[in-house]
Amino acid sequence: MKVTKYEHSTLLLAIGDDTLVIDPGMFLSAVDFGRVSAVVITHEHGDHWTPDQLGRIQEQNPDAVIYGPSGVVAAASGFDVTAVKSGDEIEVGPFTLKFFGEKHAVIHESVPVPDNVGVLVNDEFYYPGDSFTVPDVEVGTLAAPIGAPWLKIGDAMDFVLAVKPKRAFYAHDMSLSVAGKNMSTDRLVWATEQNGGEFHALEVGESLDI
Repeated sequence: MKVTKYEHSTLLLAIGDDTLVIDPGMFLSAVDFGRVSAVVITHEHGDHWTPDQLGRIQEQNPDAVIYGPSGVVAAASGFDVTAVKSGDEIEVGPFTLKFFGEKHAVIHESVPVPDNVGVLVNDEFYYPGDSFTVPDVEVGTLAAPIGAPWLKIGDAMDFVLAVKPKRAFYAHDMSLSVAGKNMSTDRLVWATEQNGGEFHALEVGESLDI
């Protein structure tokens, strides 16, 4: 399985000619993802999905199944979204999806807290969306959020330490300057290496074979 990082929250997983898209948000450039089996949207915020991005994928892949928590089902009412929650396990094409967690991390008491799910793909790759939900399973590869209004780098480090991935790379990085991302990356490198893992600083369009 190959995982490719795109802008901010968007991730692409590929097995042969089949692909899984996670969080096609507003920062995503126009990309042809090929034959998309499914789309996972972790929560309803625009940096994780937009009608335009989702519509473009669906136009090219009318049979692609869309999954998201109940908040996404409501927000994306113009699309056929299958609701998922923590504990659900789904097989679609060559992908097995397991979902964890219930809520987005708190930004501020004045900001509503939407539904959020993390997704584990083929018992190997985990992305928590906008949360620090730690799955109760071993994780081979982790996409770790690195910058956000709800994120303190110390919390992100603790999250990586708790997950103990064999490999990690950053995601959710568009809110950081180059200098800020470099400083935060150094912290996540340290956290990953504490449990013998290896950190990969993937840039847009770069991939890992996992």
